[in-house]
Parts: sequence; C-alpha cells; structure tokens
Amino acid sequence: MKSYINNKYPSVEDLRKRAKQKIPKFAFEYLDGGCNDDVNIKKNTTRIRDVELKPKYLVEYQLPSLKTELFGHEYDAPFGVSPIGLQGLMWPRSPEILAKAAFVHNIPFILSTVTTSSIETIAEITEGRAWFQLYHPADEHVTKDILRRAETAGCPVLVILADVPSFGYRPRDIRNRLSMPPKMTATNIINAIKRPHWSFKTLINGQPNFETLKPYMPKNLNLNELAKFMDTTFSGRLNEEKIKRLRNLWKGKLVLKGAESVHDVEKAYQLGLDGVIISNHGGRQVDVGQATIDSLKTISPLYKDKLTVMMDSGIRGGADVARVLANGADFSFLGRTFMYGVSALGNKGGNHTIAMLKKQLTQVMEQLSCAKVSDFQNKLVSH
Repeated sequence: MKSYINNKYPSVEDLRKRAKQKIPKFAFEYLDGGCNDDVNIKKNTTRIRDVELKPKYLVEYQLPSLKTELFGHEYDAPFGVSPIGLQGLMWPRSPEILAKAAFVHNIPFILSTVTTSSIETIAEITEGRAWFQLYHPADEHVTKDILRRAETAGCPVLVILADVPSFGYRPRDIRNRLSMPPKMTATNIINAIKRPHWSFKTLINGQPNFETLKPYMPKNLNLNELAKFMDTTFSGRLNEEKIKRLRNLWKGKLVLKGAESVHDVEKAYQLGLDGVIISNHGGRQVDVGQATIDSLKTISPLYKDKLTVMMDSGIRGGADVARVLANGADFSFLGRTFMYGVSALGNKGGNHTIAMLKKQLTQVMEQLSCAKVSDFQNKLVSH
C-alpha cells in the first residue's frame, strides 16, 4: 500500500464534512457528539490549540524523522489509532480498514472490546501487533478467556479503562434511540435511505455486531435482552484489586487509559503499570472536567521518568500532535480523526488520514527545526 492522499480532503475538517454527507445522521452523531452539552469535546481541542511553539530557522538542520520508540518497538510516527466502539456502525469493516492502514504505516492500532471486529481478525491483519483495550467483564471467567485470546493473538499491550464507571449522558444518542446495535426506528431508516452508499455497503457486510464478545453472548438476543446482557456482563469501575488481578494475569505491557489526575497516575505507578493514556474519552464521559492538555501539563513533569505518558482526546491534526508532544507526552492517539477519514473515503480512508497526519507533522518539524519528535519539548512558548 503506497501512501495515499486525496487532495480534495487535505484537512480533518474536510474529512468531517464529507463523513457527514456519507453516513446516516444517527451514525454521524454517535461519532461526532460528546456528552451533556459538548463542553469538553470542544474544550479539548481549543485548549490544545492555545499551545504555541517557537520556530527557529537560522540553524544547521537535517531532515526530520518521525520515528518513535514505544514499549520496545520503533514506530514510524508518534501517533496511533485510539480504541473506538461500534466502528462498523459508522462505516462497514472500518476496524479492519484502520488496522490494515496502521500496520502498513507501522503505527499502533488499539482494538476496543465493544467494536465490530474480533481480536483474532485484527491480529491476523496486523501480524499480532495490535493493542487491545479491555472493558471490564463482571465474570472472571470471561475476563480470563478474553485475556487468553489477546495473548494468543500476540497483542503486546493491554489497555484498561478508568473512565467508564458509567456511560456518559449523550443527548444526541438518546434522541436517535441509539442502542447497541442501533434500533432502526422509522426516522433512522429514512436517514439510512438518504445515504445509499452506506446502506449498500452495510447490506453487503451485514449488521455490525460485537465480534469479540460473540462467544459469551446468548444467541438471537433482542434489543432489550442485549441491553440487559451488556449491563450485567460489564463492571465499569476500576479499583486497586481489579488492577492487581489484571497485572497478575497479563504478562505484557499494561496501560491505564482515562487517567486525568495525579492521584490516579500515582496509583497506576504503584501498581506496576507500564504507562498511562491521559484521556477523557474524547469528551464523551464527563462534561465538567478539564481539557486533557491541561491534565498532561500537570502529570507529565511528575511521571515522565517513571511511566510512559501518552494522551488522546481533542487531537485533530498533525499540528495538534506537535503541541501535545511539546507538553511532555511520549506519544499520542486519535480516534474521531481516523473515523472521519474512513467514513469519508471508505477503504482508502485509513491510509489517507495517516499519510496526511505524517505530512502535517513533518511540515511543523521543518518549520521548528526539529530533527526528531523529542525536540518539540524545546520549542514550547511559555507564558
């Protein structure tokens, strides 16, 4: 797969607008929306873009390298694909599309427990390089079996969630009666008919399902039974005992996602975790917290030498990646950005989006005279 950039869509906002035209309203609003009044989803990006970096031109300079070592593997860029639930709802087979693009471009792809492709399928596509994000089964046997499958598949990193003790209050999804899978109300059916390309692709590929969870689900569940299954199967709130059990069960790298406080990062460090992803679930869980970049500014100076510190939520382009790295993150992840790309451009969306981000980030490095991504931390303008 050669790097592919569609010149009609050179920015993430171009991809977002095209995605809105391509997929039904209920799918786009699930992708695009936050919780409550969308305060944090907007604030995440706004606060990132308050960060200023200082160019330096009259210096000896060599061509920049995006290569970044993370957990013993050298990736070709300092960003990866965040875990996203129900990806196949937004565009059929999008987990497979993104996993393949991530593998070819040598960046990490994180598979969510509640997305629409299985551990085994993604492991085959990525030759065992994909990371796996675990929602927390209440049944210990289910937990052990999912971890066994992830280990057998070769997943090098397990990501555990701290920020889903309950599901966010999402008015758009409530109005659209969006359950898992979506309830096809008359309005939703009409919206789907208005998007014939999406409807045709969905018809060919079939209704999206929780492929990783299929072995543990009773057959032929109706929507009410499925909702009950999800509520009884998962216990979202993490605590020290759960993390200790997971640390004992998982022999690979273990990362806490959803950390926003020094308290939680300190607990992760004490419990022997290898890294944290500073995140507020893309603004989908809580609307009263601070932007992720502000959490990063507090946490990174204290823990950068103790843990691998990463960040997602609010990052929308290569320049945003630069701003995040300048504030002390070792690595960054993007979610919506990649789903906009796939929803807009289908099979070519993953390759386009990764190539576009690489090009944007390289241009920033050239302007700032950064030879490697760690140089960003010397370019921060302090106020």
